[in-house]
Amino acid sequence: MPIRISKHSKSKQVNLIPQDEFELSNLGRILKWALSTFRIMVIVTELIVMSAFLSRFWLDARNSDLNDEINSSKSLINAYKSTELEFRSLQTRINIAKSIYGEPKVSNVVSTITKLMPEDIILNSISVVDQQVVLKAASFSEKSIAQFLINIESEKTLEDVNLAQVSSNTDDKSITTFTINATVNGSKIESKTK
Repeated sequence: MPIRISKHSKSKQVNLIPQDEFELSNLGRILKWALSTFRIMVIVTELIVMSAFLSRFWLDARNSDLNDEINSSKSLINAYKSTELEFRSLQTRINIAKSIYGEPKVSNVVSTITKLMPEDIILNSISVVDQQVVLKAASFSEKSIAQFLINIESEKTLEDVNLAQVSSNTDDKSITTFTINATVNGSKIESKTK
């Protein structure tokens, strides 16, 4: 005859493995908990180590890509090095040419002044430095000096004309020496020469 088990009967779990008294004590429970916790910590640590090991491959690939980019940039810079040196050399030459051709030519200033001189004036020296003209001359009459000064003042290529010094010659009292200072108007000289 078969045994019938009613649906209403409660099942009870039976543990046939004998339990140790140490496991039931507080110290035993703490050790059991600690061992299971350390097991989890070891697993987490292993996962971190594995992820670090696997990420090393990605970092190596990234490092290799960056090295390739640096090397290509270096080769590009080296390719343009000669062009840059040539460009700097041309810039230096252009600056030198600007400084030379930017100032009015001394020969133009001298020819302008000699055209304005009356016949009885003797030119001793003329210097043109940084747009400043210093003219030292001698004359037998003061009328010629005044005429020369008027001629220079009427010339548009010279500005700020002034008679700096007038004196008698120590050897010959009939000769008057004088000095005239003026400023060269560079734009007028350049337009005149073109």
